[in-house]
Amino acid sequence: MEKKLSEFFVGQTGVIKSVGGEGKIRRRLFDMGVTPGAIVYLRKVAPLGDPVEVTLRGYELTLRKSEAEAVIAEVK
Repeated sequence: MEKKLSEFFVGQTGVIKSVGGEGKIRRRLFDMGVTPGAIVYLRKVAPLGDPVEVTLRGYELTLRKSEAEAVIAEVK
């Protein structure tokens, strides 16, 4: 089942299928290693839901909710 990264629950793991977004946001995500085929694990969500912290390619990455909405992943 495919979901937006912003819809993941804490503890869920998935494989990134696609990265959307407009120009600068999309480029920034790619530069941080958010690319198709990467395994992503949702570690934490802030109390108000923004930002979210994920583990990706062996490091922790904090994303704004708007950035996480641009990432589509297949839930494992």
